[in-house]
Amino acid sequence: MKQNYDFKIDKIKNLSSEEISLRKKNLDLFYQTGFPNKKDEDWKFSDLNSILRNNFNKIVNNDFLPREKEFKIIDQFEHNFISLFNGKLISKDFSYEEKNKILINNFNYKDNLVLDSKNSLYFLNNALATGGFSLEISKNYKLKKPLVVYNNFSNSLKEEIVNYKNSIILNENSELNLINYINNSSKENFMVNILENIKVKKDSSLNNILINNSKCNCYFYKYIKSDLEKNSNFENYFLSSGLKFNKFDVEINLNEENSNSSVFSALNLINKEHQEIKTRINHNAPNCNSYQKVKNVLNDESKGVYQGKIFVKNIAQKTDAYQLSKALILKDAAEFDAKPELEIYADNVKCSHGSTSGSIDLNSIHYLKSRGIPEKEAYQMLINGFLCEILEKLSEGKIKNFLKEKLERQINGY
Repeated sequence: MKQNYDFKIDKIKNLSSEEISLRKKNLDLFYQTGFPNKKDEDWKFSDLNSILRNNFNKIVNNDFLPREKEFKIIDQFEHNFISLFNGKLISKDFSYEEKNKILINNFNYKDNLVLDSKNSLYFLNNALATGGFSLEISKNYKLKKPLVVYNNFSNSLKEEIVNYKNSIILNENSELNLINYINNSSKENFMVNILENIKVKKDSSLNNILINNSKCNCYFYKYIKSDLEKNSNFENYFLSSGLKFNKFDVEINLNEENSNSSVFSALNLINKEHQEIKTRINHNAPNCNSYQKVKNVLNDESKGVYQGKIFVKNIAQKTDAYQLSKALILKDAAEFDAKPELEIYADNVKCSHGSTSGSIDLNSIHYLKSRGIPEKEAYQMLINGFLCEILEKLSEGKIKNFLKEKLERQINGY
C-alpha cells in the first residue's frame, strides 16, 4: 500500500542531538504501522489510513510560523484568552485575574509528555510536535472569568500536518472554565494531531468545552488524558460539527475517592463528515461517579461513531457510572456505529450503558407543520431540541447561551 506522507525531523528547528535521536526513534515507531487502520480495534470504525489516503496526495510537516492572521475575539461574554496559531503560543491575556496565580508558558519539549496511549499518532506527535502550551493554576485560586483558547490555523496550510502538546494542571481547590475555540474556514486539506495531559487535583473543578465555529477541511485528532484526585470534578462538552474528520480520544482516570467526571457531546453532521467520540473512564477508587451522554444527528453520507468503555477496578466499590448514546439518522446513506463496553471487577456498583438510533419523529414534524411552521424549520427545531439537551447541566449562563447560539448556527448550516 502506497504511503502518502513524507515526514522529516530536520525540518524542526533548534533541536539538540539528544532530542533529534529521541524524535527519530518515535518516527521509526510510527513508520512501523503508519496511520491507524481498521485492524486496530480502537480504529475499526474510523480507518484513518484509508481516509487520509483517499483525500491527501501527500502529507508533510513544516516548522514555520507565518504572520498571525487577525482573529475575532468572542464578544458575548468577558474572558481571558490564549492565542495559538498553527499550534504555537502567540499571545495571552489574563487581565481579569491575579496574574501571579497563573503560570502559562510554551510547552517544554525537553520534559517529554509520557501518556498511556501507544497508537501510531502518539509516536507521530512525539516525533514532530512543536508549539503548544503549559498552563498551571495556583492552589486555592478560582478564575473569575472563563479562559478561551483560540486555535487558529493558517489558510496556507495545504496537505500539511500540525502536531503539538498541551499540559494543564489545576492545583488543590482551584477552578477553571476552559473553552477551546476553533475558527478556520480553509478549503485546503490539513491535519491536526494534539496530545493533552490534564491534572485536576484535590477539591478542584474544570469545565472543558470544545466548539468549532466554522466549516473547514481539517482532519482533527485530539487525545486527552486526565487524572483526578479526591473530590475533584471534570466536565467535558464537545460541539465540533464542521470538521471534515474529527476524533476525540478521551481517557479519564478517577484515581481518588469522590472524584466525578462527565462527557457530553452534540454533533450535527452533513455531507461526508466523519466524527468519532472514544472514551475510556477508569474508576480506580471507591465512591466515584461518571456520566456520559453523546448525541449525533446524521445527514447525507455522514458517519458518526461512539466507542465508550467504563472500567471499574476491584477496589472501586460504590461506583456510579452511566453511559448513553443517541443518534438521529436523517438519510439512508448516513451511518452511526456504537460500541459501549463495561469491564467491572467490583461487586457493589451501579453501572449502565445504552445506545439508540432512529429517524426523526414524523408525527412531530406533521404537528409543527399544521401550526404553520415550514418543514425545514420544523426539522431544525426538533434537531435543536435534541442536541441542546446536553447543555442542561452547564451552570454558566452566558457560556450556555453562547454554546446554544453556536449549536443553532451549526444546525442551520452556519
